[in-house]
Amino acid sequence: MSEKIFIFDTTLRDGEQSPGATMNIHEKFRLAQQLVKLRVDVIEAGFPAASPGDFECVKNIADNIRGAQIAALCRCNVKDIDTAWQAIKNGENPRIHTFLATSPIHMQHKLRLTPEQVLEKATAMVAHAARYTSNVEFSAEDASRSDLDFVCRVFEAVIQAGATTLNFPDTTGYALPDEYGAQIRYLMEHIPSIDQAVLSVHCHNDLGLAVANSLAAINNGARQVECTINGLGERAGNTAMEEVVMILRTRAERAGLHTDIVTEHIYPTSRLVSTITGMPVQPNKAIVGANAFLHESGIHQDGVLKERSTYEIINPKDVGISTSNIVLGKHSGRHALRDKVAEMGYSSLSEDELNRVFARFKVVADLKKEMFEEDLEAIIMDEVLRVPESFKLLHLGAMSGSRSLPTAAVKLLVAGEEKETASLGIGPIDATFRAIAQLTGTTSKLLYFSVSSITGGTDAQGEVMVRIEDNGKVVVGQGADPDIITAAAKAYLTGLNRLEYLKKESKRSE
Repeated sequence: MSEKIFIFDTTLRDGEQSPGATMNIHEKFRLAQQLVKLRVDVIEAGFPAASPGDFECVKNIADNIRGAQIAALCRCNVKDIDTAWQAIKNGENPRIHTFLATSPIHMQHKLRLTPEQVLEKATAMVAHAARYTSNVEFSAEDASRSDLDFVCRVFEAVIQAGATTLNFPDTTGYALPDEYGAQIRYLMEHIPSIDQAVLSVHCHNDLGLAVANSLAAINNGARQVECTINGLGERAGNTAMEEVVMILRTRAERAGLHTDIVTEHIYPTSRLVSTITGMPVQPNKAIVGANAFLHESGIHQDGVLKERSTYEIINPKDVGISTSNIVLGKHSGRHALRDKVAEMGYSSLSEDELNRVFARFKVVADLKKEMFEEDLEAIIMDEVLRVPESFKLLHLGAMSGSRSLPTAAVKLLVAGEEKETASLGIGPIDATFRAIAQLTGTTSKLLYFSVSSITGGTDAQGEVMVRIEDNGKVVVGQGADPDIITAAAKAYLTGLNRLEYLKKESKRSE
């Protein structure tokens, strides 16, 4: 019988550290609900001591989500640990996850502590956490660049202090698979009480090796993988959960390992994360990319038509990808819509949210001949998954042409007050952005702008993604509409609303 690999999902914590991927309390809760459907073992809900807003997000998830362990990250100090426990104490088998660096470079330059002081502090803080719960995880930050004998000493000491999970992170993504696997094997062989704890790994993707390193680790004794949906995370990201899970499933006879993940929820979860964060998945991304199951080569197409397994090692249905693109039309009713959005992973929509989605669906369906899943996701993003609106679009009119000056007239609701103005620009979108900037008083800088078609055809909805920056804070905005200029305005306003949300959170934490 195969051994189980525990899946520790940190999309809500480390994944949120991707530039622009900040999520609000409602978005985090909705994603946590989806992670339960996916049947991850542990949800790392956030870092409660980071801000009052993060504390509220973690507490909301711990208080209301059932079906997974809820973990909170904290530094190795009494205040952080106490704050983490207050946030998660009502959760299902809550886990305190505390960390301290063990590499010479971190101990010397960041912590300014000797190895003996690090050992003493780690032991004392794990013991403090263990007074609250028996579910304590300790992470040796930058472990892959640490002295292994010292890590063994620290891990043995924290086990005796009450840690039940030991995390050996490749914090900088520096390790190579063969050496990382050897490090895990060394720990398994040199920690006397290793049988009393689960060895975990948390790999970063700076060299594109996060998944490979995670696999090397579990092949040498690690039994928990810390990962994120779509590989989101700090810098180049983390281990992509969907890739590890499908490798173990597809090569089960070789691995002899399994997870409890309901793989049919992988693609809907991936799309939800992309929609919430405004961070699109690259087309050639393994498992969940748009091209993952497309075949351009005539030889490949012929082979797949004759026998799918000739060129597909994974059935798209196994990861939740529908084999039918066309889903609904303008004559479809509320019941059909409810069933479809539930199938797509949005079964937790409230009656009010479903009503808003249905009303918008009818408007778009009147404009399009065919409605696709991607169209519905865009509508759900606009109607349900938006951040609180400080700025709301009421009206937009734009004019452009080869012999006329691009002009945009915009009316917004700004803090409850209607405001309108008109502006010229290099093009209609530039004119629209200038008008919005004038009405909102923003001084933010547009870093990135992209536009794409959600589906095929001239009647397709356009999807716009922007990245904007203000005082060091970078956010992503996303908008969709059959009219591309309106989609651009929505994306810009979503970004500005995210900035306002972050500003309010910063003030609350002061």
